[in-house]
Amino acid sequence: MGRMSGTAGDIPEYGTGEIPEYAERVLGVAELIPPGRVMTYGDVAEWLAGEEPPGEPGEGSLSGGGSAEAGGGRRVGGPRQVGRVMALYGGAVPWWRVVRADGQLLPGSELRALAHYRQEGTPLREASRSAEGHVPRLDMRRARWDGGDPGANG
Repeated sequence: MGRMSGTAGDIPEYGTGEIPEYAERVLGVAELIPPGRVMTYGDVAEWLAGEEPPGEPGEGSLSGGGSAEAGGGRRVGGPRQVGRVMALYGGAVPWWRVVRADGQLLPGSELRALAHYRQEGTPLREASRSAEGHVPRLDMRRARWDGGDPGANG
């Protein structure tokens, strides 16, 4: 068996090789985002928090993530947890559609993401001449998707 190194789709050593339930849910949201639109890590976390009524026993405690109340009011995870899921498992979904809130492209993946954004017609803001590498940013006002009608632009 050959060893893959450093691809976004690599699955870390979780023993069983199965993706944790929370990660499955994050990836499911990423797959819903229409071409040409984006959601921030925080948007995805809020979406997932809205899926589970507080205090209801979840069937998905297989991930070993603890109880719903364990996060000091947070039910499942926040933007950092979503970012971690996307870093570990995002290669299997349109990872370029889950982004930073400031519209900056993910360091190290700018050119790959930019190719996807241009192909999908995602609204961009051209970089200023002083910007390092002159890499554009996402136009978050126009590109951000709220989970509603996929065809409606902001």
